[in-house]
Amino acid sequence: MLSNDLMKKIRHIEIRTKRLVTDSFAGEYHSIFKGRGMEFEEVRPYQPGDEVRTIDWNVTARTGEVYVKRYVEERELTVMLVVDASASENFGSVQQFKRELAAELTAVLSFAATTNNDRVGLLIFTDQVELFIPPRKGRKHVLRLVRELLAFEPQSKGTDIRMALEKVNHILKRRSIIFLVSDFIADPESYRVAMATTNRRHDLIAVDLHDPMETEIGNVGLLAIEDPETGEIHWVDTGSKAWRAAFRQRVEGARAGKVRAFRQAAVDHIDIGTEQDYVAPLAAFFQERYKRLRH
Repeated sequence: MLSNDLMKKIRHIEIRTKRLVTDSFAGEYHSIFKGRGMEFEEVRPYQPGDEVRTIDWNVTARTGEVYVKRYVEERELTVMLVVDASASENFGSVQQFKRELAAELTAVLSFAATTNNDRVGLLIFTDQVELFIPPRKGRKHVLRLVRELLAFEPQSKGTDIRMALEKVNHILKRRSIIFLVSDFIADPESYRVAMATTNRRHDLIAVDLHDPMETEIGNVGLLAIEDPETGEIHWVDTGSKAWRAAFRQRVEGARAGKVRAFRQAAVDHIDIGTEQDYVAPLAAFFQERYKRLRH
């Protein structure tokens, strides 16, 4: 039984994301994610302006009139949402938790896919596969995915991105679009090769979620910091220049490591913070991809 608050949240996400999809993202999605190729549909009489190479010579010889082959894009695609549900996703210091941001983002992507008659599936993971929902079409299916992302309670707290990608590679037999949604708080070397392997088989896009407090902590004196995945608590002196310098160095190193792993795996990534509206970075991703496809 869903609580009233959860039902309201799901309804809010549906209204907002469907409006975004209708206004802009559905067309952009269609432009950058093409079908598997061109599929023969029919032959029809030649019309001035038709390309000579499309003439069906067998039908033309048999009928005595010129006919051309007509092809349409084999449009239907499979989109798989691979979403990190480890304990670090239940964090947010500004507008929302990373988990809530993930739910809304994947709702946008799901509605864009289903508007284009594509199938959408969901795999929620920690350091194990927590939930798998096979790809399907339709509004009710999309709402189920959003509900699961908001309400699902994982059994574990850890993170294993490599394991999740290997599972997806095993499940998906045909080339698909995969959105890997995570904060990527893990050693980049633990998932870099898996990302490269997955990206060769599919079209993998990394959606990197983060919160400002993970990269910038103010001078508030002694502060207890808990690792959400291990439960370990560390006391730090945020007023210490040495600690602040070391913290900044760790943050910059972690960020550089993620970006390097994405680049080496040839994976596109979308960088989104809990303090910002996700529309701008998502739109920028679509526009950048479209530009690349045109050249």
